[in-house]
Amino acid sequence: MKMTQGERIIEYMREFGSITSWDAYSDLGITQFATRVKELKEQGYEFKTEWESKKNRYGEIVNYKRYYLNDIVSKNIEHIPTLEGMSYER
Repeated sequence: MKMTQGERIIEYMREFGSITSWDAYSDLGITQFATRVKELKEQGYEFKTEWESKKNRYGEIVNYKRYYLNDIVSKNIEHIPTLEGMSYER
């Protein structure tokens, strides 16, 4: 089964700890990163962000966000499998 772009983003964050829009574009081929993050938020994922700055090839300072994965929103936890492969029941 083919992985969605949202799933690729989450997997990347779990493997590398964080992601930027440049990481999403260069490593995952995702051009609409902000849209994918919005969709993931609607699914219940929460992100911590930090602003970073660096110079581009013209020597100009550019600012961008680095995203870190937080815990899943509790209201959407029912769809997340447990270690035993069972869904969480309240």
